[in-house]
Amino acid sequence: MTGGEVAALIAAVAGVVLVVALLFTLASLTRTLTVLRASVDDLRRETLPLVSHLHTTVQQANAELTRVDHLLGTAESISETLDSASRLAYLAFSNPMVKAMAFATGTARAARRLRRAENRRG
Repeated sequence: MTGGEVAALIAAVAGVVLVVALLFTLASLTRTLTVLRASVDDLRRETLPLVSHLHTTVQQANAELTRVDHLLGTAESISETLDSASRLAYLAFSNPMVKAMAFATGTARAARRLRRAENRRG
């Protein structure tokens, strides 16, 4: 055998070893992709119902938020009405009440003075 034939034989053996290594790598990669595909399918089967459920939950939460927003608007309106009514009641009753209390106090003082004056005379 000549040197060229030995080199060709070594190259052929190296090529066969390289092809066998690539086949093992390709087989391993194929198994990994099969497992990955199965995992993705499982994940899809589990997540699609969850996403659907989440969508329903978000719609319900949105409806509740709309309802709460309406309730808060109503409560704010009632609060403003009560504030106006209490301000009006204060303005309507405070001045007459002050006058009535002043009148009662003045009348009580006058009655005491009259009693004292009668007690001094009598």
